[in-house]
Amino acid sequence: MTIEEAKPEQVLEIADSFGIELSADDAQSFAGLMNGIKVSYDRLDEMVEPTLPVKYDRSPGYRPSEDENPHNAWYWKTSIEGAPSGPLSGKRVAIKDNICVAGVPMMNGSRVLEGYVPEVDATVVTRILDAGGTIVGKAACEDLCFSGASHTCATGPITNPHKPSHSAGGSSGGSAAALAAGEVDMALGGDQGGSIRIPASWCGVYGLKATHGLVPYTGIFPIEVTIDHCGPMANNVADVALLLEAIAGQDGMDPRQYEPATQDYIGALGQGIRGTKIAVVKEGFGRPESEEVTDAKVRDGVRRMEAEGAIATDVSIPMHTDGYHLWTSIIIDGSANQMIKGNGFGTTWFGHYVTSLMDAFARGWRSRPNDMSETVKLTLFMGEYMQRYYHGRYYAKSQNLKRVLRQSYDDVLAEHDVIVMPTIPFRATEIPAPDCSREEYVEAALNMLGNTAPFDVSGHPAISVPCGMVDGLPVGLMIVGKRYDEATVLRVAEAFEKSGDWHNM
Repeated sequence: MTIEEAKPEQVLEIADSFGIELSADDAQSFAGLMNGIKVSYDRLDEMVEPTLPVKYDRSPGYRPSEDENPHNAWYWKTSIEGAPSGPLSGKRVAIKDNICVAGVPMMNGSRVLEGYVPEVDATVVTRILDAGGTIVGKAACEDLCFSGASHTCATGPITNPHKPSHSAGGSSGGSAAALAAGEVDMALGGDQGGSIRIPASWCGVYGLKATHGLVPYTGIFPIEVTIDHCGPMANNVADVALLLEAIAGQDGMDPRQYEPATQDYIGALGQGIRGTKIAVVKEGFGRPESEEVTDAKVRDGVRRMEAEGAIATDVSIPMHTDGYHLWTSIIIDGSANQMIKGNGFGTTWFGHYVTSLMDAFARGWRSRPNDMSETVKLTLFMGEYMQRYYHGRYYAKSQNLKRVLRQSYDDVLAEHDVIVMPTIPFRATEIPAPDCSREEYVEAALNMLGNTAPFDVSGHPAISVPCGMVDGLPVGLMIVGKRYDEATVLRVAEAFEKSGDWHNM
């Protein structure tokens, strides 16, 4: 790509957008100065940038037929064999379609990225293959991952295997649905507001949002750098721990990582929870949107933990309720500037930029903005409104208040081992009709985030585990731990899993 010389009329257009008055002579002068700077960009065009490794042979695969894809859980099917041996040997792994897999089409749930084929493997993909796993396809996800339900995916709604008329949850709905349907052993999800834990809860699988920065995000389509998370999903805690062990740790290319501390996640299992102190957060229950049956199932789950020897105490964390409001400002202002206007990656952070993905997304959304989902459009409009008229101060204030939110959890975790509450205050909802109103479409996409989103802001690890079934729909219980203490979170989760069959709880 070679940049063209700036023209005076282009300078006038840019100046006008900032309210700067220029004469024709001024514009000619600035154009000349700008074209003098162009030599640096010409030199950059000649240079070869470092890339991410692609170590294993693969074929592009194919788009599965409806018969092969009954829940619309898959965007693309393939088969990439990893190392001949390793801890993930024999494991079938689905990769959420916001994660780059070289040579395999990537849509990120959106028409504006359709046709893009990355030339790199994300760090987590390479680590799975190095560990002997087999990647069997790209799991469908919500449009640019901007929905907690599963009706905004451009290839059609992802349905819940337990009740196909209902949502699988989002935005990692394809990953959860493929797991619940028994089509894979493990999956990768992404979580900026609950997008691993929501579908895990609604589909009755296990999904862990690790501590912010524990799992490298390199080679994954971002939403907002301070709340981007990638993490493991599976049908049991042991496989979650196994996958986390394969993908966790610093890669030297992700600015989200500040010397993350890894642990022996597999070794933490099987130790039980006798004497473990559990804080049951009152603000996670009885919310305006809560179902009584959901609260009751999670309370029953706490009693099961007590029967296993845990010590449960009700606590109050008033700031938990405000965590959602902090998250709203961060994701609206941040994603409008980074994900949309910044063409995915934005600027001003150290790390690896997938420039081909930036180019493809920029071409897509700027030439076809009407093809973005209603949730993404709303985010762009609100983010631009807040930037133009309030200059980013609320984003900045929310980032400052993040420290208060984090400390409110840390204070409780200083006296307890984990925090517990419902993952989602209600069970999976029906998928909206294709001709529903915009208001219903947006409400269904964003109405379930009250308990999950605060932990994307605070960065604490959180896992959703199934804790019962009501009228054919799963209920999820969320276990939250100290930052970088996934071992304790997994230990508690596994002890709960082993305490009984959640289908009959």
